[in-house]
Parts: sequence; C-alpha cells; structure tokens
Amino acid sequence: MSIERKATLTITGESPVDFPILSPTHGNDCIDIRALGGNTDRFGYDAGFESTASCKSSITFIDGAKGELLYRGYPIEQLTEHCDFLEVAHLLKNGELPNVEQKAAFEATIKKNAPVHDQMVKFYQGFRRDAHPMPVMVGVVGALSAFHREAADFSDVEQRSLTIHRIIAKMPTLAAMAYKYTVGQPPVAPRADLGYAANFLHMMFGVPAEEFHPNPVLVRAFDRLLTLHADHAQDASTSTVRMAGSSGANPFACISAAIACLSGPVHGGASEACLAMLDEVGDVSRVAEMISRSHVEGDRMKLTGFGLYVYRNFDPRAKLMRRLCTDVLTELGLENDRLFKLAIALDKIALEDPYFVKNKLYPNIDFYSGILQKALGIPASMFACIVSVARTAGWMAQWEEMRADPEYKIARPRQIYEGAARRSVPAAS
Repeated sequence: MSIERKATLTITGESPVDFPILSPTHGNDCIDIRALGGNTDRFGYDAGFESTASCKSSITFIDGAKGELLYRGYPIEQLTEHCDFLEVAHLLKNGELPNVEQKAAFEATIKKNAPVHDQMVKFYQGFRRDAHPMPVMVGVVGALSAFHREAADFSDVEQRSLTIHRIIAKMPTLAAMAYKYTVGQPPVAPRADLGYAANFLHMMFGVPAEEFHPNPVLVRAFDRLLTLHADHAQDASTSTVRMAGSSGANPFACISAAIACLSGPVHGGASEACLAMLDEVGDVSRVAEMISRSHVEGDRMKLTGFGLYVYRNFDPRAKLMRRLCTDVLTELGLENDRLFKLAIALDKIALEDPYFVKNKLYPNIDFYSGILQKALGIPASMFACIVSVARTAGWMAQWEEMRADPEYKIARPRQIYEGAARRSVPAAS
C-alpha cells in the first residue's frame, strides 16, 4: 500500500497538519486520520461510516461504479461459474483456491464437523414453535461457545482453523434444525455422502420415512446462491463481526452478533421484503401503476429490491441470480410462475423508466433471491438464515484477518455529545 502523498488539514488560526494518503490495490485513496485526535484535539464526524475505512482487508473488493465484486481478486462471475461454495469458502479463508488435495481435505473436515451436540436440540425446545428462525439462530449459534470453550483461545493457529471449520460446517445443520423445529418435524442428521449444498437441502426437506434424492440442478443453483452471498466487504453484519471480535469475544458469539444484525429488514431481511412487495403488486397489469407511484414522495408503495448503496451500477450478483431463477424455474416447469413474470416485467420497465435510470436504481440481488428460494421450497422466514449460512464463510475470514492484523485494537468510535451541559443535582427540598 503506497504512502507517498500527504493531505494537509488547515484550521483557521492554527498550524497546518499533514496526514498520509494511502493508495490501495483497487478503489479510492484514503486519508489516514488515525493521528487526527492526537495532533489536533479534534475528531471526525461520519454518521454511518460512509466515508471512513475501518480496517485494511485483502478479502473482498467492490467497485460500485463498475458493478464489480471480487473475492480475493477473482470476479464473482467466474467463481460462480467454475467453483463450488466450499472452494470459495477455502479461498476466502486462505487467500487461494484449493488444489485437488486441499479441496478433498477441506470437504472432509467440513463433513466431519457438520453434526452438532445432541444437547443442542434442547435449546430449540426453549423457543416457541412460531418463533422466527433468525432469533432462534442468534441463540443457538451463540450457545456453541458453551460447547467449544477452547475456541476462546486465539493464540493457536490450528485451533483458530478448527473453529472456523466447525462454524462453517455446523451453520447449515443449525439453520435446518431451526426450520424443522418451527414446522414440528424432527431434525434430520447430515449425510456423509452429500456435498455442502445438497446436505442442507436434505436436512431442510428430508423426512425419516423417505429417502432424499437431491435434484442436481437445484443443488447447483443453491450452491451458487451461497457463493453469491459469501461475503460483501464491510457491510453492517461484517463490521459487527469485527467490532465484537475486537473485544476478544468468542468467535461463535461474534457470529451470533452478526446474525442479529443481519436480521434487520434492510439487510438480510431484504429478500423477504422483496417477495412481499411482489405479492402486493400482484399482477403484471399493475406494474406501470406501481412504477408511477414509486416516484411520488410519501407514497407507501416504494419498490423494494432496486438500487443498493454500495453499487452505482448493476449489482453483478443480480444478473447471476436472475439466471439461476430461470434455470430452476425451467427445471421445475414453472417458467410461467406469476411472481417471476411480474419480476421480469418490473425489471424491464424500471430499466427504461427515466426516474429509475436517472437515479441508477437497478435490480439488486434481493430482487431475484426471494423468487429463487421460494422455487426451491424455502419459506420466506428462512431467507435471512440462508444468507447467514453463506455469509459465515466471509465473516470468519474477516474475523481471522482482524485477529492477525498488527494494527488491530478494540473498536471505540467517538461521538458528538449533544446532551445537557454540566450541572449540579438540586438540593433536596
């Protein structure tokens, strides 16, 4: 990272102060303001951290202007086409795609660690049957730290790797158990003869009385869906992992905190909101009306799934997700699915509408993700859980990178205090 240039801050009546300018591999230059407080006795204000880099990372790069997403330098389009999810998980963690031997060893480790302790079933029984799966996941994932207390020791490299393998392996099992619990069915154990994506579908939809035969087209589509959600740089949930981890918290607790963050409707709940929006539109004949209403300030009909703050162009994942929708619906004979036809119509009209074009409101990944998961048989309440299963690979890669960073320290954002000025407690009357 280049530090050749400097930025000068001039405050009226005071001597100028220089700050280094950091030039990354890709992306915008950053002004290193870590010494701002010490040199000027002042701090920056940046609500939402929209102009502040909180860390240095070599994992994921997003170019919003170009609509580009890279994992460790590889375009998401190429990874989705040529690699499976576990290869991508290995890439995020280790920095390189695995060779044949490394892939086999990684898959074997994941399969070995997929089962969970039998006592974990009792945790689910403490929740109401109608509980949303996301708060259930927050509880059971956090509880893993009570079963694997050795994970709190970060000093051992092998122990850190084992912890990462465990959480990636167990997340599909825990998510599927959350679903089974809400529908009143017994949990289904993972099978050693199935891959990561196929095993999840088996644990979701398999029943003890029948043998589960995964459809290869659906398995491949689901595997690609996981890859598309595997990491997204420093979004809210990833930043939560790093902030929680900066205190030295157990990694399972960090993932639990990230799941809680992801459960918000504008983060992991966005796909569920998109599906609800399509249901509200109802029919292709109402698309033009809904597009027109979305222009009106204060109108309740705001089209969900268009635009994403980080992208000022197409979300590259959305194009791939649309293709997956087509593949799955064709395989299932649902090419004329009402919601899919409605989504295509909305997509087409929005891309030609002057308001959407001017504001660069292109379809994002959530727009098609809900339709794809619905076609796979996954209920809307589980959409965010699926994202958490996928994102765990990225979260743990980010956690490990943070732990190895020599500049790592506990997160402690500043604030602008606007409360009451100093005052005294009045004497008792």
